[in-house]
Amino acid sequence: MKKITFFATAFLLVALANTYAQEKKKYKIHTVAFYNLENLFDTINDPNKLDEASPIMEMKIETGDIYKKKVHNMARVISDIGYETAHNSPVLLGVSEVENREVLEDVVNDPLLLDKDYGIIHYDSPDVRGIDVALLYQKKFFTPLHTSSHELKIYDDASRERIYTRDQLLVSGKLEGEMVHIIVNHWPSRRGGEARSRPKRVAAANLNKRIIDSLQTIDPYAKIFTLGDLNDDPTNASVKDVLKAEKDKEKVRFKGIYNPYYNMFKKNGLGTTAYRDAWSLFDQIMFTKPLLDKDYTSWRFYQAGIYNKNYLVNKEGRYKGYPLRSFADGGFTDGFSDHFPVYVYVIKEMDN
Repeated sequence: MKKITFFATAFLLVALANTYAQEKKKYKIHTVAFYNLENLFDTINDPNKLDEASPIMEMKIETGDIYKKKVHNMARVISDIGYETAHNSPVLLGVSEVENREVLEDVVNDPLLLDKDYGIIHYDSPDVRGIDVALLYQKKFFTPLHTSSHELKIYDDASRERIYTRDQLLVSGKLEGEMVHIIVNHWPSRRGGEARSRPKRVAAANLNKRIIDSLQTIDPYAKIFTLGDLNDDPTNASVKDVLKAEKDKEKVRFKGIYNPYYNMFKKNGLGTTAYRDAWSLFDQIMFTKPLLDKDYTSWRFYQAGIYNKNYLVNKEGRYKGYPLRSFADGGFTDGFSDHFPVYVYVIKEMDN
């Protein structure tokens, strides 16, 4: 009996020691996020774009003050995303619906973000409205090594004329010394109806898949994030069938993609944007299998979420509960965006 008690006690002590050792492990944590900035246009008419149809240009009066408020509101949200857990704003942030680099410079130079020292990667796209995607990155933590813009060629079914839309932005670089790749997307809208416009988003997904495949040809273990406003839900063909994004971590195959937003949408009914009392989860962040491995000596996925804090939600009227957008009924609401941001946390063991 004493012998059994001795071994039981010894086993317990070893177990407690292991638990204590695990508890003592410390982790670095960073936020990777995406935010549709809802018509972040300046007040200057660009003759090469249809920017005069943007909400801020259509207002005609007090546009300078409105623009400053809009910029500050965007900076407020960006500064808050991930702060609760990471104690920092996103280290990597994809954005969409921006007119040019200059509006992003105004955002990152807002007092709320100035100390983050964000860099900007932006290309002018051929989108007919003049809206682009871009990547913001904190220079202290991320070093871009290669950037490229990939055009999406799609055509009108009837006229066969080209439809000019957003390019897809690829940025490859070192996140605190470790190579990662980020693809920023804003896929074609559902204008004309979901079914009629579906082939355009399938084409966007195919372009996205080719970019991912090319990266994995060079390095099968590449850590790739593809993120953006897809104008499709996780359950739609573009995401589920073309990208073959998997809803369960355990089922992600080698070179496969995991979509943490599938179950949020399908099981929990969550969304990032609403229309006619129905939620859609168009804003998503997906990534490749190496980020799911359990070896935390390099960057791994920890958690995903939708940043839908109370101040971003409309409190009254017919849009109660919707994202508190910036522009509605021909005026400026002093709101934020018609989309909630999305984010993922990545973690890594700290050196002792």
